[in-house]
Amino acid sequence: MPVRIKRAYEAPSDDDGYRVLVDRLWPRGRRKADLQLDAWLKDLAPSADLRVWFGHDPARWKEFGARYRRELRGETAQALLSDLARRSRRGTVTLVFGAKDAEHNDAVALKAIIDRKR
Repeated sequence: MPVRIKRAYEAPSDDDGYRVLVDRLWPRGRRKADLQLDAWLKDLAPSADLRVWFGHDPARWKEFGARYRRELRGETAQALLSDLARRSRRGTVTLVFGAKDAEHNDAVALKAIIDRKR
């Protein structure tokens, strides 16, 4: 089954499967009930320092990915990534994110990592 990514500002749908917010910060203007999340995995989000450094600058995307992967080497993050990979083998997993840039954000990087684990 696929791993999908979806902005927090898009309406949830029945085919989203297991919905997980992967940002450290709650999306502005969104209520908990609106997101229909199964989990909020702050431990998979980039650190505040990395997030600020990146600033969603596409020119920093490649370096962001490398730094982010290093942050995700910890035991907690690896366990969460393995869990999402297992869930994605049984059904759809949707990584929910709040960034405006749909191509350069933590959910895109996480999807690639989870797809490799599968």
